[in-house]
Amino acid sequence: MRLGRLQDSNAVLSHFNEYSEHCFSEVSGDFSRNTRLLRSMKSDLDYIFQKLRSMKSRILATYPDAFPDDSTGEVVDRRPDLEIPQ
Repeated sequence: MRLGRLQDSNAVLSHFNEYSEHCFSEVSGDFSRNTRLLRSMKSDLDYIFQKLRSMKSRILATYPDAFPDDSTGEVVDRRPDLEIPQ
């Protein structure tokens, strides 16, 4: 009785693994393409924010009263680092 149940369970798991492998092969290209796109977007945004910080510091050097006092403080980056697996 137990051997038959184990064989049935093994067959179900084997079928599920084959199905999962098939599904993954269909979407893995999309995953890698979207990952490259997101990394490119992140580097573009990092560059934009770097330029904005540089422009703001040059404006502050030329016009010290250009921004209210509370906006000139150091901004803490609270974005999660997506490169580190959690």
